[in-house]
Amino acid sequence: MSASGGLEAARVAEVLVERPGGKPGRRGSGYRVGERRVLTAAHVVSGPVASVRVRFDADLPGEWSAEAGVVLLAEAADVALLEIPDAPPGSAPVETPRYAAVPESDVVLPVSAMGFPRFKLRDDSMRLLDDGAPSQYRDSCHVVGTVSVLSNRREGTLELAVLAPHAALEPGRSPWEGMSGAVVWSGGAVIGVVSSHHRSDGLGRLAASRVDHWYEVLSPGELASLHDDAGLPKPGGLGSAAGPDGFQTPGSLAALPSDLPLRELMGLVDALVRIPSLRDANSLGLVLASIDAEIAANRPRDSRLRMDIYGIVRTCLSYPGTLDQLLEAVRLLEGESSEVAHVDREAAQLAKRYC
Repeated sequence: MSASGGLEAARVAEVLVERPGGKPGRRGSGYRVGERRVLTAAHVVSGPVASVRVRFDADLPGEWSAEAGVVLLAEAADVALLEIPDAPPGSAPVETPRYAAVPESDVVLPVSAMGFPRFKLRDDSMRLLDDGAPSQYRDSCHVVGTVSVLSNRREGTLELAVLAPHAALEPGRSPWEGMSGAVVWSGGAVIGVVSSHHRSDGLGRLAASRVDHWYEVLSPGELASLHDDAGLPKPGGLGSAAGPDGFQTPGSLAALPSDLPLRELMGLVDALVRIPSLRDANSLGLVLASIDAEIAANRPRDSRLRMDIYGIVRTCLSYPGTLDQLLEAVRLLEGESSEVAHVDREAAQLAKRYC
């Protein structure tokens, strides 16, 4: 089968795990990578389990679910494959996704993932329990963000920078519970599977098992299973991930001189002016609130948008690292778009000349 072109919502699975002996069940996320195969995180389905069920398009016209069996539990990479008995009648053929490695260099890649974390728990007043209280469900969460490739090298994972939930729902529990197993995409290819949320990293960071690391830690038999059932390339056949139009976003701009002449900055400024979230005063305020407070406090203000953005960029140059923060916030809010790609091209040119 040929590779598919990127994340498809209808193939995103809720993974519902029942445990024996009355122990609390588990929830996770997954992705249908073949007619009868679902890719997820190993820890979601590890240990004694009474049953595993996968559900697709919950409460939508195409909803369906099925009991699933664990056919691969690769704990060294925290990935698993589930088998479902049959595809729903009349469903379209399922193509295997494309997989890719991330470059071992100073780049930042745009990424997306879709799953069912705990903070998306909702009350359903249309469906009442026996005691009259509303039932609950988890809605989907489509996260977009970035991967700074050189983070988490010792652990061998990808660090996803995403918009953080407002706050933890319950002490001692992560709001990201249930996101494990969500497939991570970049440039239309699978580059990882969400594996954990390290509390010390803050609410805006997730860790993901990286596809290129699987070849280092999995056995030949496990790799063969992923090749045969999920479309993972054989060793040596993995391509490289890239951003929109094959472009990788630049590394750090912290080394840019603070006295760059106007003519050197206007390409980046003009690209930033086209970003929708920077053209509106309220969303611009949100962007500035997410980076170093010195920028909002010390930037010159101008009623002309182009001059206002120029003032923000110029102020960022006086506080090394804050221009990187500004661009990361733009990527997080806007996701993959032609406007963001334009910003990244201009930033890459600056990095090439000065960093």
